[in-house]
Amino acid sequence: MDKFKLNLEISLSEVLTCFSIVTGRLVKDKKGEKWIVKCNDAGVRMVGAKLKGSLDGWLDKVDSDKELNLIYWEDMFHKPYFWSTFYVQIAEFEEGGLAIGLSCFHLLADPSCATMFIKAWADITLGRKIMTPPLCHPLPSRRLGNHNSSHRSSTDLINYYKSTIETRNVVSATRHTTISFRFTDPMVRACITMARTTSLSVATPFQALAGLFWARISKIKGNGNGLIDMCIGLDMRKVLGLDEDFFGNCMVYNKVHSDSGGYDGKFKKLSGAVRAIEKEMEKMDNEGIMELIEWLENNEYKPSPLMNGRDLICFNLEGIDPYLATFEEGYDPLRVSYYVEPFVGVGHVLVLPSSSGGGAMSRVVMVMLSEMEAVKLCKDDFILSFSPSILMGTKN
Repeated sequence: MDKFKLNLEISLSEVLTCFSIVTGRLVKDKKGEKWIVKCNDAGVRMVGAKLKGSLDGWLDKVDSDKELNLIYWEDMFHKPYFWSTFYVQIAEFEEGGLAIGLSCFHLLADPSCATMFIKAWADITLGRKIMTPPLCHPLPSRRLGNHNSSHRSSTDLINYYKSTIETRNVVSATRHTTISFRFTDPMVRACITMARTTSLSVATPFQALAGLFWARISKIKGNGNGLIDMCIGLDMRKVLGLDEDFFGNCMVYNKVHSDSGGYDGKFKKLSGAVRAIEKEMEKMDNEGIMELIEWLENNEYKPSPLMNGRDLICFNLEGIDPYLATFEEGYDPLRVSYYVEPFVGVGHVLVLPSSSGGGAMSRVVMVMLSEMEAVKLCKDDFILSFSPSILMGTKN
């Protein structure tokens, strides 16, 4: 294990030569208004840890508190120039197994970037070429005269960001926990069929599962037959015409507008939630996102590091495949988790791919709620009707 860990340290130093933004430090521009990255090869912070028992045994009893110990992070130092924006932790299990934790600053990277970095590190460890070298460049700007006259205004999206920035979010003192559900391919297909909104519509796995958890969390939070406020976080690389290797935060958040009148019955409530998600995703086109980018660049507000404290946030991570990161031949990752910290507000739902054994449409849904609500969600009869595996539950 010591030799393998040494190889990881060597390969990490090699892969960092291709990720200059990761090794840089934050400084303000000459006007003192905007953050920029000074690529000075300062490196990343690397931490080692040792855990008792085996990885397999640990996974059988893991909860979110234990899992978060596999990730190291420090808040911004009062002198940002000396503060690392990326941290790596390598945790060894005494009886076999290894866990790799990566944490990074949202201003610089999103889950796609984190996955890309880990995959490149794994490729270098096995002596391979980096299959997805990062592309670090500014976001594209809208060409003058290229405005689409039929484009629907992005006023709602901009107003949502404006209200979020103006709202002071406070990290909740309520104790929260994260639970993980694994849905196999047949389970997801059954959910899609049940969520069908018209005879011709076919929801994506994300839309179906996001709608399912939106509806059930709304019930748990006591909203009657209605739906609580929710926003979705989507990767906009394809919409902006960027390569999937673009290294930067491309996650855009948008409010989902539902029928406040509520729905009768579980199936109608599910299909109504899914249709609301479909409608908002259809609106998020290139023109609208470019308008939002221009507004963010030109407005006088300073964006808050906390996205939202009033809505349930559902993140679509379907476009990533973390199980391709193999650090040793014949040993695929056993478990992959993602967290968006710090947690504020109502709750988080992350929908991401599962390991290949579950089928093409298999998904893992990670949900962060208060402990009491998480216990209720694990016992929800409608969710359990799809027979998901609970990979990480509650202590209760």
